[in-house]
Amino acid sequence: MAEMNNSKFQLERVRAPVTNEELISDLQRVAKLAGTNAVSFRLYSEFGNYHPSTVALRFGTWNHALRTAGLEIASERDITDERLFENLMRLWEYYGRQPRFRELAQQPSVISAGPYQRRFRSWMNALEQFVMYANAQDVRPPAPVEVASGHKTGRNPSDRLRFRVMKQDNFSCRACGASPALRLGLTLHVDHIKAWSLGGETVEENLQTLCEPCNLGKSNVL
Repeated sequence: MAEMNNSKFQLERVRAPVTNEELISDLQRVAKLAGTNAVSFRLYSEFGNYHPSTVALRFGTWNHALRTAGLEIASERDITDERLFENLMRLWEYYGRQPRFRELAQQPSVISAGPYQRRFRSWMNALEQFVMYANAQDVRPPAPVEVASGHKTGRNPSDRLRFRVMKQDNFSCRACGASPALRLGLTLHVDHIKAWSLGGETVEENLQTLCEPCNLGKSNVL
């Protein structure tokens, strides 16, 4: 009688496919662990829970995955001054004060310290150049629909105008005094004092800073 096969049954552990959310979360974890917003292919290979090619294939490209995760493209060069300044503006509004150098390495910053050091040589010089940029006046013609409605300005203020209004109001709500500097995560809005729909223009003297709760509760009256 032939000897019976005595091989044992073994469980095969099948891992469920990783989700996009898990990949993005792991990219952000590696960024936090490394203290940088620029996660390179090599850095993720060393500290990531998944193979970097899995991430790249899932999102089309490695850089697209980084953008989806809110991270800086590690290999990106020649970032424009405008993008560098927009990132500073984002931080200034988020904290309700002048951002600090170390805050470039954490959300909501999407550009790390390196590009600022290469472009401006020092953090203070970067801030000085940003202030000059923010104080410069926008020059853009009104859209045709605005001309037809009788307005000289568009409804939405530019980023620079928004920043100037918030800075003028000390990044505080003019209705209740709330500020991100005292309550991190508070969202500030720039609102028309005389409503745009009632003829108010989008100019500095007709704009004010309101926190989100006060702005949502404000009626459209003079």
